[in-house]
Amino acid sequence: MFDYNNIRLQYISPTWLPGTIQAAMLRLDLLHGAVSGNKWFKLQCNVAAAKAQGREHIVTFGGAYSNHLAATAAACQLLGIRCTAVVRGAAAPELSHTLQLAQQQGMQLHFVTREAYRDKETTDWTSLFPNAYIVPEGGHNAAGAKGCEEILSLKDCSAFTHILCAVGTGTTLAGLINSAQPQQQLKGYVVLKGASYLEHEVRSLLLRDQSPQWELVHEHHGGGYAKVKPELIAFMNQFYEETQIPLDIVYTGKLVQGFKKDLESGVFPPGSRVLLIHSGGLQGNLSLKPGELSY
Repeated sequence: MFDYNNIRLQYISPTWLPGTIQAAMLRLDLLHGAVSGNKWFKLQCNVAAAKAQGREHIVTFGGAYSNHLAATAAACQLLGIRCTAVVRGAAAPELSHTLQLAQQQGMQLHFVTREAYRDKETTDWTSLFPNAYIVPEGGHNAAGAKGCEEILSLKDCSAFTHILCAVGTGTTLAGLINSAQPQQQLKGYVVLKGASYLEHEVRSLLLRDQSPQWELVHEHHGGGYAKVKPELIAFMNQFYEETQIPLDIVYTGKLVQGFKKDLESGVFPPGSRVLLIHSGGLQGNLSLKPGELSY
């Protein structure tokens, strides 16, 4: 269904990258127009489990601008699987572009109050959706992490000293840790403010007691989840001009901006070979005003 040959390992040399350090981006965003980035990798084992259990209906969770919902809707349409989104909050008079697109692709929308959404982990959703396969928000479960273990095998990533990715639920980072080489260091750039709980979320999905060295970086969330400052937009535009790589405002923009700031702080020693994971999510940029981004 997806051509993994579309994915590229692209070396980058923006003006702010020191000559003593090499950097490349694994372009998961090129996988598919709608199911791009890490989203399919978090979904693939969940979809396989649903089929193995004879389930023909996938139920998952997210907000009005969720990349996960957009990708799940597109994937289920391609696979011919019925899907429903439990959406946080009341339905707006005009649905977000994300929810409109998901609905057009056949996803049913089930809106719940924010209070009910907070209780989603303890709610018996199968009583409301009989015979459904439940995929947690953001694909955050063992199956999601297992699917992400495939990412580093798509290209030869063994020579990189550091692997960096943006973190929302920690699922992708856990899969990368589980599949990385023992000598590699992994850094997860958290895009949420005050998300100390993510340490536990990542550890709960690790398979090995002796994992490669890893850490969560909390200093570059830019004010909190989906908070966008003019500085970020300007940085993303400059990065695109220098590399022709589009970033998104929620995840990869803050990842690369955080990488730049850490370079300036001397976090990465000379000789480092850094791999940044492009996790897709470019549809999130549609919430910006036309013309704010140069791509």
